[in-house]
Amino acid sequence: METKPPVPRAILVGVQLPGVDNVAHAADLEELGRLVNTLGYEVVGTISQKRDEIDGATVLGKGRLEELAAITGGTGVVGSMAIPRKSKARERFEDGDANKPNGRQKETDPHAPPKPKFVIVDHDISPSQARNLERGTGAQILDRTGVIVEIFHRHAHSREAKLQVEMARLKYVSPRLRESPGGGRQQGVGAGESDLELDRRKIRDRLAELKEQLEDIQRDNDQRRSTRRDQLRVALVGYTNAGKSSLMRALTGSEVLVADKLFATLDTTVRALQPETKPRVLVSDTVGFIKKLPHDLVASFRSTLAEALEASLLLFVVDASDPTYESQLEVSRCVLREIGADVVPSRLLLNKIDRVSEADRAALRARHPDAILLSAKSPEDVAALREMIIAFFEAAMVEDQLVLPYAKQGLLNVVYENARVLSEDYDTTGRIIKVRGLPDAIARLRTTLAAS
Repeated sequence: METKPPVPRAILVGVQLPGVDNVAHAADLEELGRLVNTLGYEVVGTISQKRDEIDGATVLGKGRLEELAAITGGTGVVGSMAIPRKSKARERFEDGDANKPNGRQKETDPHAPPKPKFVIVDHDISPSQARNLERGTGAQILDRTGVIVEIFHRHAHSREAKLQVEMARLKYVSPRLRESPGGGRQQGVGAGESDLELDRRKIRDRLAELKEQLEDIQRDNDQRRSTRRDQLRVALVGYTNAGKSSLMRALTGSEVLVADKLFATLDTTVRALQPETKPRVLVSDTVGFIKKLPHDLVASFRSTLAEALEASLLLFVVDASDPTYESQLEVSRCVLREIGADVVPSRLLLNKIDRVSEADRAALRARHPDAILLSAKSPEDVAALREMIIAFFEAAMVEDQLVLPYAKQGLLNVVYENARVLSEDYDTTGRIIKVRGLPDAIARLRTTLAAS
């Protein structure tokens, strides 16, 4: 029988800085733990410390570093990267001492669980801080950004998402490259470059190539979006795991992935509101946000987030059962402000209300009187949300009359796609169509009918 490889074990490290209360700090570490679980690692412990600032060399203070090293099997001492030179006599003495019955060899408990091989820091840390922690703990070091980038790398499926994630990953890896032992230099073409310099040049070249490929894809996306500009569009936005995909599935009947994981999907999905309306309402589910989302990932996913920028209505989906939902909502709003989508009309959806007590529901209503309290699992709640979406667009619609000449009857489907037909009549000039739709859509229909 094939045995599964052991699950990697990890220790979380967090520094509670001034201005961060205990609840927020605990929520950050809990979220980091879920991110690490999403990678497939097992979280076996947490080291936390209150400090005025993050230690510039080792993140943690000396005492906490030694405590962490005791768990991972490290020395707790950063020391120097240089390997100390030893005389042959000294080496023979140490080897002989280690082979004695009472030598320095430590007995290991065969039943003890393996030492954690990963230390995950809940902050962005510099390459030098990572190297120092690695020397002190003997474990592999990842910071929060590294974890998120790796999750994005594993969950990207479309070509666009893969290119975007590769770009963000290379930008993260480049400053963390290290010179290989010996620091050899290249021969021939590019002579004079070290291995490290050559690797960094390859990354720069690859980034330029990725940027060019993404621009081609984004031009195609812009064309696709332009064909939908006259359609009514709603974008679901919000924190990761707030229930956007579940709501998308309930509103559109689509088989989108629903999983209790952070960043279960990175690709934007666009589907029609069901049952279909006339004109159709398109609903898009965008990538989720998270605290301390790496700036390069926000920049890379700008084209994906353009669905929110070009929507007529944003639905902010919030997990109302999460005690830190307010800060999660602010994270979502900050990201959308960064891409200029904060001017789009929006509604607040307090989701997962089935997990909230009646007393807490009353408090939510008092704090957010204009919010919609719902559960994506409740057909009644979803139906009420659908009616709200339709009412939002109805309020902006106007009635008008179009004339479709008999020679242009092939354009009738264009009219039906972009407006609701209320009635049809005929005279000597052609088909007289009374419609209801958005003013811009009707104006473009007039232009289309006149030009064809």
